[in-house]
Amino acid sequence: MIRIGIDTGGTFTDVVAVDEETGELAVTKTPSTPHDPAVGFMTGVRKVLADLGLGGDAVSAVSHGTTVATNKLLEGKVENLGFITTEGYEFMLEIARQSVPDGYGNSYFWVKPARIVPAHRVKTVPGRLAVDGSEIRPFDAGQAMVVAEWFRDQGINTIGVCFLHSYADDAHELAMRAILAEVHPEATVSISSEVLREYREYERSVTTLVDAAVKPNIRRYVENIANRLVELVEADPDGLDKRRQIPFYVMKSNGGVLSAEEVVHQPITTVLSGPAAGALGAAVVAQKAGFPQVVTCDGGGTSTDVTVVIDGHPALTTEGHVGAYPSKIPMIDVVTVGAGGGSIAWISPEGTLKVGPQSAGADPGPMCYAGGGTAPTITDAHAVLGRIPPHLLGGEVPLDVDIAASGVRDLAGKLALGFEACATGILEISAWNQANALRQVTVNRGLDVRDFTMVTFGGSGSLLACRLVDILGLQGVLVPLNPGNLSAYGLLTVDVRNDYVQTAVARQSQLDATHVRAVFDDLTRQADAALEREGFLAEQRVFVRTADLRYYGQAYEVRVDVSEGPVDADLMAAVANRFHDEHKALYDYDFRDDVRQEVEWVNLRVTGIGPIRKPEVREVAKGSGADGARTGSRRVYFDDWVDTPVYARAALGAGDLVQGPAVFEEFSSTVPLHPGFEARVDDYGNLVIRRSS
Repeated sequence: MIRIGIDTGGTFTDVVAVDEETGELAVTKTPSTPHDPAVGFMTGVRKVLADLGLGGDAVSAVSHGTTVATNKLLEGKVENLGFITTEGYEFMLEIARQSVPDGYGNSYFWVKPARIVPAHRVKTVPGRLAVDGSEIRPFDAGQAMVVAEWFRDQGINTIGVCFLHSYADDAHELAMRAILAEVHPEATVSISSEVLREYREYERSVTTLVDAAVKPNIRRYVENIANRLVELVEADPDGLDKRRQIPFYVMKSNGGVLSAEEVVHQPITTVLSGPAAGALGAAVVAQKAGFPQVVTCDGGGTSTDVTVVIDGHPALTTEGHVGAYPSKIPMIDVVTVGAGGGSIAWISPEGTLKVGPQSAGADPGPMCYAGGGTAPTITDAHAVLGRIPPHLLGGEVPLDVDIAASGVRDLAGKLALGFEACATGILEISAWNQANALRQVTVNRGLDVRDFTMVTFGGSGSLLACRLVDILGLQGVLVPLNPGNLSAYGLLTVDVRNDYVQTAVARQSQLDATHVRAVFDDLTRQADAALEREGFLAEQRVFVRTADLRYYGQAYEVRVDVSEGPVDADLMAAVANRFHDEHKALYDYDFRDDVRQEVEWVNLRVTGIGPIRKPEVREVAKGSGADGARTGSRRVYFDDWVDTPVYARAALGAGDLVQGPAVFEEFSSTVPLHPGFEARVDDYGNLVIRRSS
């Protein structure tokens, strides 16, 4: 039996299969199909099964990272969406927050983007709850009926509901949903008390609306794939017309997976699921290789995603954004830049060279794909400089370097640059875009990027590795085996994971241990019920408690662990001390010894985890010297044209050492090793790249 991980990217769909008995891995890629991602998904499944000589009945489970929700939001394709909120708060979305991108110096030029729901599609219902959930004014069922009829008559079939303080009591929102179900049964409805039981009504409203907006798309997509997976399995031998249901899991932004049956009820949790899988795969490989503290660089066809991993755990945030929309759901803290292999090089109105964020994607793709692309891309620049081979995926995707060269030459002429200068300029801009993103994920957390090793993966993630070492002063680079498929591999390393939150604001001196214990117990019961639905036995279920704390008067919180054990004064004091430590690490100061600065608890959280069997990272055979893996040479441009040896990476063994310049080629990726660098193969087949001593 095999488990399959599938990551759908902008250009390629990556597939990894693991034999559950032997731990052997099989990897492949297939072009993505943006018009219908399910087509590329099933093509990848059938391709890896054919490579292994197996049928669909050998598949024990499938895990999937999807960009369906992400793409809908990034492309701004949110339409026909309605919003219902508390009377008097109809302009909540218009007011939003006072923050201005790029600082207040930009406030004169900045134009506030269109709201996720325009004002004319926002309706209010009388009724009001206090901050503790007590009722100030009763819910007006009659007006709620009028509002539901209006949305029905307008043909608005996707609706988000967010009433003030519904995180404390959901009675009004549940009543509103019941009326919508009665009056407008065709509507897809999300209520904030189920999406995000946390205060700050603007972020809670937008998060709820995003959940509603992507719910129909995710539901159709997941059901489509689940039905196609059924077709893989042969009918029962007794001739009954029924087939085994292959367990199908979808990656979540928080670093866990969820069954297809459950994920359709919380679709917002799949936003940024693809980058999350890559970060988790990189964390597993890096920790096994002895690198507990790394930054990751996942280069795809459309963009590059970077994050930071400490002690094997990618950093999490609840202050994320997807496109223009803030999202308060827990997600791995990923920074994305438009610097993928398909990112287009262009000339600004000022006459300067720019790269991205526009991308040629999978269709038409870079010019060298000969698929109709008319503008040079990052991939074209690598091709004309000889840094990638004249074919990809072991020859499945031939590249037309001459077409790419014509595009780069035309761009160079417009910029009055030499041919090589233009191509290297494209790559230099891309490298600095990636470097700035890597600085952002480290400096924002009080970390020095120079203390980190970088893990590069994805089809294009390793192409600029050496340049990034120079720009950032990194310790070195770790390139895993099959780096182009690491995100798909990461899907096989994650557990089922559900997050639950409840706002419970109280100062440390006024904290009621009984109340805190009751909230944690309620959240744990919810997490336990979800894991039971997923089929986990009671002894398998794991629960992790955390809390968001701040100093009284601050506007944002720091999350800290809440250890196991009874909730009493000692535990709460230990949590406060942990908060002082975390605040000091993040901001370089704390008020531990200042009695005037009291600690305030804001949100209590419980994460329920259902462990899934993970593939082992296996050692590779000892090498006998890199010369045996050399397949030839070609001219490659670094600072000049150099006759450069080419190595088949799969033929290298543990301990083999290569001095740059060199190029390592494998099925899913290429690694150019610049002059002045060396690469050593470690016990697990990873390339460890450092500056030559």
